[in-house]
Amino acid sequence: MSPAHKLLFKDVEREVIMLWTLAVLLVVLWALGLVTSYTLGGFIHILIVLAVVVVVVQVIQGRRSA
Repeated sequence: MSPAHKLLFKDVEREVIMLWTLAVLLVVLWALGLVTSYTLGGFIHILIVLAVVVVVVQVIQGRRSA
């Protein structure tokens, strides 16, 4: 494998880690909003939908053949 391919895989790996981190953070914030009485209205539900979309996109892209 060439150095360019290794660099590309590192970038993709960083993006995947970043997206998973964002998804987990959004799920934690959503769960915190469910437990506490103080929420930002419908905004927290928009965030959980975005987290689910990110996870689904990553699952679909992860199964694509190289």
